[in-house]
Amino acid sequence: MHRALFSIFLFLVCSVNALHFYLDANQKRCFIEEIPTDTVVEGHYRALEWSEHEQKYTDNPELGIIVEVQEEPSGHTVVKTIGPLDGKFTFTSHEAGDHSICLSTNYTSWFSHTHIRLYLDIVVGSTKPDVEHDRSHISELATKVRDLNQKLEDIRREQQYQREREEDYRNLSEATNSRAVWYSIAQITVLVATCAWQLRHLKRFFEDRKMR
Repeated sequence: MHRALFSIFLFLVCSVNALHFYLDANQKRCFIEEIPTDTVVEGHYRALEWSEHEQKYTDNPELGIIVEVQEEPSGHTVVKTIGPLDGKFTFTSHEAGDHSICLSTNYTSWFSHTHIRLYLDIVVGSTKPDVEHDRSHISELATKVRDLNQKLEDIRREQQYQREREEDYRNLSEATNSRAVWYSIAQITVLVATCAWQLRHLKRFFEDRKMR
């Protein structure tokens, strides 16, 4: 039990997905993240465009990145925004489950052969954005206590999410078992009815034979 809690704790503290990938100007790339309820997700991206003149990936101020986040499988849109080539996005999950995070460029021409290198960092389970710009008056101890309380709250949400999944699985198992029982009863009923019909038919057959 303690090992499981420790694993969950490490997952929440270190749930950072950093990667880079390539896409064309008219292409969209999507990633699926399984997120608990009321969890803050922060993403940072940086896009570089291939320059034929310089023969390397460079910054292009005209390049924009479209970020779309949807809840799966409902398709409810959580985020849809166009940002600069170096930007951030933040959202809070309303329901537990898979979330689709898609990125594409603001280029609309299907005949464009522009290649993009895109760096993406996704932090799941982070604290809510801090709107205070001056935190010098907060003591180090108070900061640690607040961070610890936030991590404990994240663990509680993760445990609640696991309990919800276990409850869904238990309900599904009970429904499956119930259908299996009723199917067996239906089979037995049909078998008994068939036997009764056959016995009745044989009885009439032998009675007819005796009368002859």
